[in-house]
Amino acid sequence: MLALLLATGCAGIFCGAALYVNFVEHPARVSCGLDLALREFAPSYRRATIMQASLAVVGALSGLTAAWQLHDRQTALAAILLAAVVPYTLIVLFPTNKLLLDPALDPQSPHAGYILKRWNRLHGVRSFLSGAAFALFLWRASSQAAH
Repeated sequence: MLALLLATGCAGIFCGAALYVNFVEHPARVSCGLDLALREFAPSYRRATIMQASLAVVGALSGLTAAWQLHDRQTALAAILLAAVVPYTLIVLFPTNKLLLDPALDPQSPHAGYILKRWNRLHGVRSFLSGAAFALFLWRASSQAAH
């Protein structure tokens, strides 16, 4: 049960942070102008990477441990959904991150605005995956507590 609680907590924190970025931080960053948005992106990205990568890995591993201990497919699915943010980030989101971190990107160009908008849309997939994982973990934790 401890592994399931740890997985649930990690997924919940990850999801909350991801939703905050999509609905608060990124829109606020862009509202300050493209130049400032691009300058703020780099330090925010570095700090978020450390936190969110740790949460995804610890949450997924503890979720898989809980699934094995409980012999539970739904918990395994939740762990896989949370783990999926890692390859998704590396394969799909990272190329856009690189574009935003490129010092040659002209902050006044329409292309910069397009990349920032695309980044938020792609990041939304991380919010969805972690939200689905969190909901499943919560459901399984509440089911286990009832027994």
